[in-house]
Amino acid sequence: MLHFPIAVPDKRIDARLQAALDAKTKPLGSLGRLEELALMIGRIQQTLTPTLCKPHCVVIAADHGLADEGVSAYPQEVTAQMVLNYLRGGAAVNVFARQVGMNVLIVDAGVKGHIPAPATLLGDLLHAKIAHGTRNMLYEAAMSFEECLKAAESGATIVRNLADDGCNVIAFGEMGIGNTSAAALITSRLCGIPLHDCIGRGTGLDDAGLERKRQILQRVAERHAAVSEPLDVLRTVGGFEIAMMCGGVLQAAELGMVVLVDGFIASTAVLVAAALAPNALEYCVFAHQSAEPAHTLLLRHLGVTPLLDLHLRLGEGTGAVLALPLLQAAVAMLNDMATFDTAGVSRREGGRER
Repeated sequence: MLHFPIAVPDKRIDARLQAALDAKTKPLGSLGRLEELALMIGRIQQTLTPTLCKPHCVVIAADHGLADEGVSAYPQEVTAQMVLNYLRGGAAVNVFARQVGMNVLIVDAGVKGHIPAPATLLGDLLHAKIAHGTRNMLYEAAMSFEECLKAAESGATIVRNLADDGCNVIAFGEMGIGNTSAAALITSRLCGIPLHDCIGRGTGLDDAGLERKRQILQRVAERHAAVSEPLDVLRTVGGFEIAMMCGGVLQAAELGMVVLVDGFIASTAVLVAAALAPNALEYCVFAHQSAEPAHTLLLRHLGVTPLLDLHLRLGEGTGAVLALPLLQAAVAMLNDMATFDTAGVSRREGGRER
């Protein structure tokens, strides 16, 4: 069983953080969500001078047996091909990460087949393969209990190692043909949302493909209708990458790290993590709202508001990487912005300038 003793950050520091924000040279609350972010990060780190150190995006790749049923617009071979693209530095997540100064770590959690080292290797590949893809959940559980736990524990180990190296802000991305199907099934079951409302076009299915996906997922849901406990849902209709992200989120929260949550797939990992340990949400900043319709429903279920809405639906951690500068700006505001006293600027009191 996954056990992470996650404490709620001590909120007694909030008043001091709020006073520090109110003292900055600006009208009260005028920097909106950035002020909320600064307070949240300061609370997580229990300091008035928070820092974001060695930010990492961990992109976890794995294949899904359900892909054999044609639930994606792309063939399963694309997972391994995209891993090579990440390692060459040519994917969107690589481009955005270079722009914002974020490290990218690629993990093979269960890619089908062997991934050869590319001739031009820019990134690191961590070999943590549980199996060559999950089983086909249309006929049996995607993972055994042991496989699911091993994936989650591997995610926790990755986070511990990064934390030991000084990382205190982490994002998770994913790659796996068929994983929007897994995410839809998890979201429907754990949020109590009708499955039909959770199924989107994923990588770009046409109308016929979308209808086939709906029919297949309905059959999966009916086969596993009795499954309801969070960990059982994860192992039955999830994927290695989702389980690994779940373990990573739980470990990051236990260590007091800031968790920058990407889109629909990553959010389902947080959904499972929060079902197992609700306090994990105290450490999660939700980066963006995906174009996948179920993501909106999932975020509403968790009671959170994402920072961005750019109509993204790529995955890979791209939305989380794009949101990192907002966290950096929030921290810089708290640390570097002048106060009314230090700048010699009059405060506004009682509707009049002093």
